[in-house]
Amino acid sequence: MSAFDCDLFVIGGGSGGVRAARMAAQAGARVALAEQGRMGGTCVIRGCVPKKIMVFASQAGEQLGTAAAYGWEVGEGAFDWGRFRPRLHAELDRLEGVYRRMLADSGVRVHDARAALEEPHAVRLGTGERVTAAHVLVATGGRPVRPDIPCAEMGMVSDDVFLWDELPRSVLIVGGGYIACEMACILQGLGVEVTQLYRGAQILRGFDDEARGLVAEAMRARGIQLHTGSDVLMMGPPEASFDLPAGEAPVAAPPAGGPPRKGHVRVKSTQGLEGVFDALLWATGRAPNTEGLGLEALGVRLGRRAHVEVDAYSQTSVPSVFALGDVTGRPALTPVAIRDAMAFVETVFRGVPTPVDHDPLPSAVFTQPELGSVGLSEEEAREREPIEVYATSFRPMRTAFAGRPDRALMKLVVSRETRRVLGCHVVAPDAGEMIQLAAVAVRMGATKEDFDRTVAVHPTMAEEMVTLRTPVRRT
Repeated sequence: MSAFDCDLFVIGGGSGGVRAARMAAQAGARVALAEQGRMGGTCVIRGCVPKKIMVFASQAGEQLGTAAAYGWEVGEGAFDWGRFRPRLHAELDRLEGVYRRMLADSGVRVHDARAALEEPHAVRLGTGERVTAAHVLVATGGRPVRPDIPCAEMGMVSDDVFLWDELPRSVLIVGGGYIACEMACILQGLGVEVTQLYRGAQILRGFDDEARGLVAEAMRARGIQLHTGSDVLMMGPPEASFDLPAGEAPVAAPPAGGPPRKGHVRVKSTQGLEGVFDALLWATGRAPNTEGLGLEALGVRLGRRAHVEVDAYSQTSVPSVFALGDVTGRPALTPVAIRDAMAFVETVFRGVPTPVDHDPLPSAVFTQPELGSVGLSEEEAREREPIEVYATSFRPMRTAFAGRPDRALMKLVVSRETRRVLGCHVVAPDAGEMIQLAAVAVRMGATKEDFDRTVAVHPTMAEEMVTLRTPVRRT
C-alpha cells in the first residue's frame, strides 16, 4: 500500500486542473482535487464561455438589421439584459454540473475547500484536513487586477461584468488587450456607449500590425470611442473636481471617508478627456493566483510576475510539485492549460516523457470583426529572415450586399528561402473558425505552393487564402 493518501492532489478546478485530474484517474491514479470556488475556473464561469455567449448576443442586433436588406420584415426591438442574464447563468450552472459529474465519473475525490501546500507531499485544506500525495499539481489560474491608483476600486474588472444587475448606459474600458477589445465590442453591440483608453500606440499588442490596425478602424467605425496613447490620470465620484493647483496630487477622496463606491465615476485622461461614466472596467492585465499557497516557504521558485516557474514537463523547483495553466508564465489560454495537463499525465502517470509544445500557437480575438492568428506576424518574421507577404482586403459579400462598409483581411507571411507559410492572419467574421484549420497547415509546414495547389471553396471569404498569387511586399 502507498505511503500517501493519493497519487495526485490537484489544487484548482479550472480547465487544466480538471483535465489533469480526470486523465490521471483514467490512468489508474488515486486523485483528489480541491476547489474553493466554482468548478470550471475562469474559462467556464467568468471567461471564455460567458464571454462567447455575450458575443453571440451582441451580434444578434446587427444580424437583425442586416436581415432587412435581405427582404425580411424586422420589427423594432431592444436588448433586454434582464431576460438574457438568467439564461446565461443557467448555462454556466449546467456546465459546472457537467464538470462535477465528469470528475465523479472518473473517481476523483473533490474537496470544496481552499488548499495550500504544507510539505512537498502534503496539503492542508481550509477545513483543517491534511492530505498527503505523491505529486501535487498547482492549477490555480489567474485573476484580473486593478492598477495601483487612488479610487481604482470604483472600477470593475471582467469578472464583474457577468454579475451586473443591469447594463450601464455608458462605460469606460481601460486597456488595449484582447479582453478590453472584446468587451468593448460586446457592450457596444448590446447598446452601451463605449469609450476605451489604451496607453499604447495601438491596441492588441503582439498581433500583426496590419491586422490589429484594421480591427481598430472597425471598432471606431462601429461607434466605439477608442483613444490610444491615453491613460487614466484621475478618477473619483461624479462630484469630484479635477481643477487642482499646480503640483497637487490628483487624488479624489472616497465619499464620506469610506471605501470608493462602484457605479458612476468621473474620469480625466492624460489626453484631457473628462467625463462621468455609468461604469469603469479595468482590463489592464491579470496576475497568477500564487498567494497563500505556501509555495515560497516550500522552496517553489516564483518568477518576476509572481508566477510559478516550471520546466518543459511542468515540474517546479520542488520535484514533487508541478504547475500548469495561467498560474505559470506560459500563455494564459485555456487550450494551452489543457494541452499542458495532457502532457503532464503522459509524463508522470503513463511513463511517456512529453514536453509541452505550443508552437505555432493559434489564437482568436472575438472582436467585431474577429481576428484570427497563427504563427509569426509580419514584423516578427522579417526580423528573422527574408519574407514575402501575400495579402488582400475586401468587403465580404454578406455585409456588402446589405450596404455595410465592413472590410476583411487575409494575410500570409512566407519564407523566401523555404517557401513555408510562417504566419497566417485573418480579420473577418468567424476568423476564429478559419484560423483553426489554417493552423493545421502551418503546423505541418505547408508551403505557399501547397496553398496555391488547394482548390478554393467558392463563394467564401476563406477562398482568398488559396488564391493569393502576387506578393504585396518582399523584405
